[in-house]
Amino acid sequence: MNPATRRRRASILVTGVLAVGLMLVVMPFVWMLLSSFKDVEELAARPPTWLPSRPTTANYASLLEQLDFARYFTNSAVVAVLVTVANLVFCSMLGYALAKLRFPGRRALFGLVMGTLLVPSAVTLVPMFVLMSRLNLINSFPALILPFAAGPFGVFLMRQFMRQIPDELLDAGRVDGAGEFYLFWRVAMPLCGPALATLGILTFLASWNNFIWPLVVTTDQEMFTLPVALANFATDPNHPEPGVLMAGSAVLVLPVLAVFLVLQRFFTRGIAMTGLKG
Repeated sequence: MNPATRRRRASILVTGVLAVGLMLVVMPFVWMLLSSFKDVEELAARPPTWLPSRPTTANYASLLEQLDFARYFTNSAVVAVLVTVANLVFCSMLGYALAKLRFPGRRALFGLVMGTLLVPSAVTLVPMFVLMSRLNLINSFPALILPFAAGPFGVFLMRQFMRQIPDELLDAGRVDGAGEFYLFWRVAMPLCGPALATLGILTFLASWNNFIWPLVVTTDQEMFTLPVALANFATDPNHPEPGVLMAGSAVLVLPVLAVFLVLQRFFTRGIAMTGLKG
């Protein structure tokens, strides 16, 4: 067998494996979306059907009637957007400092930041709750936002990307009298589009889907985020219809999917350019 044929067969095999993996990942989401347009009888049918024979939007209407959907969606959107913006700003600033500034303890600080990646989130749950309680921030947006305003992974991501910015470019700005903040905001940040898009997608996804912390720190229903509200709705003793739950799950997934589809080009480029691709 010649090398060209061997490479072609290997390529076909890899493509087939990836296609099977993609189907296994996508099928649950497709099933959820299609089920949200089925009525109760069709959801209970055996054998189950993929495509709804009588598509209906009654599940979405029922979701809006039974749940204060606008409030919970707004809470989730506010928290996710503010957490994402905070990470883009603060992680970029610290990443710039660790990559381009020379100061005593820089390596130790970076090691400390990376070390926090090894700490499980469950370990910090109780201390964070006690801190928010002492600050009288329980049942408030600051309690949902401040603990996640900057993350070690975001700092690492931005540092790796900013290390690729030529030092000569920044030195030329310093010679012209530009300050560090000007160089950061007007020179470094415009060059970090792919990394910012990558960090924005990952942060928005994590914040939008965050469940444990909002569940712990909010007891007032008016402050519930959408995942917490849907979980409470699903465990309601009145047993909501499965189609309504499918509709709620679909609405929960669609914003994240939309953000990814819009920024996917920058996401893949950012992953490739920051040394995270295996």
